[in-house]
Amino acid sequence: MTVIVPEHVLEESCNGESVKDRQIDGKIDLSGEFTVPDSNAFGHSFRDYEKESERKAGVEEFYRVNHINQTYAFAKRKKEEYGKLEKAEMSIWECIVLLNEFVDESDPDLDEPQIEHLLQSAEAIRRDYPDEDWLHLTALIHDLGKVLLHPSFGGEPQWCVVGDTFPLGCAFDESIVHHQYFKQNPDYADPVLSTRLGVYTENCGLDKVTISWGHDEYMYLVMKGNEVRLPPAAFFIVRFHSFYALHRSGAYQYLMNDEDKEMLKWLKIFNKYDLYSKSKVRVNVEEVKPYYMSLINKYFPAKLRW
Repeated sequence: MTVIVPEHVLEESCNGESVKDRQIDGKIDLSGEFTVPDSNAFGHSFRDYEKESERKAGVEEFYRVNHINQTYAFAKRKKEEYGKLEKAEMSIWECIVLLNEFVDESDPDLDEPQIEHLLQSAEAIRRDYPDEDWLHLTALIHDLGKVLLHPSFGGEPQWCVVGDTFPLGCAFDESIVHHQYFKQNPDYADPVLSTRLGVYTENCGLDKVTISWGHDEYMYLVMKGNEVRLPPAAFFIVRFHSFYALHRSGAYQYLMNDEDKEMLKWLKIFNKYDLYSKSKVRVNVEEVKPYYMSLINKYFPAKLRW
């Protein structure tokens, strides 16, 4: 039986229908030109974690280790460690170059270096949203936290850098991919951490929720600690773009406040491009670099603490 991670209802499909979200008078309009492709770079359905392929076994093993080890205490410890931003000082483009050495083992849809995915996403958004330059840049930098994989940052294992993220400190929702492996997680049977709300309160806001540790949370901390001038929606997208249980399956909405619900609209727009723009089509880096450097200079300091 094939199990495909559920898509959040966005009036989009994988049959080539055109989908595009616009903001008109402060509201999101679902119409336009973005074409959802029929398959990923391997010719399979997107986020199909049981499709037989060379990457299937490796992806499942990744999530087994991830789900066993991502505990509430572990994530809080990592956030404290890396939140000090003492690992390096470098520019955004220097980080992009550094990151290009790695391929994401948790991704069943792509096996290209990271700069390919970043530019594919950014250029697709730029085409459909020419006036939202902050969103173009957000697409370019959203995965830069994966620099945690680099030896100079501690050479963290992939299971605590990439992959889907989820709240810790409360029950694991069944919509999380490969949910079965959480049974071996110490938090799974904890009398408090295994309950619906756990250590949280209803509608407390996602800013108060501990998320599984990875590149999303790290890049969010880097942005917060470096006087980045991007709008709040960009911070929300970076922090939660791998939180598929929320923005694809609708889980954990009871932890959200009103501000989160507004930000979620932008995350859903972004997600289509993050997921469906993955392909074998290369972007000419030198051709587009001047444009993205102008955005980096506009929204980021010349050097950042990492």
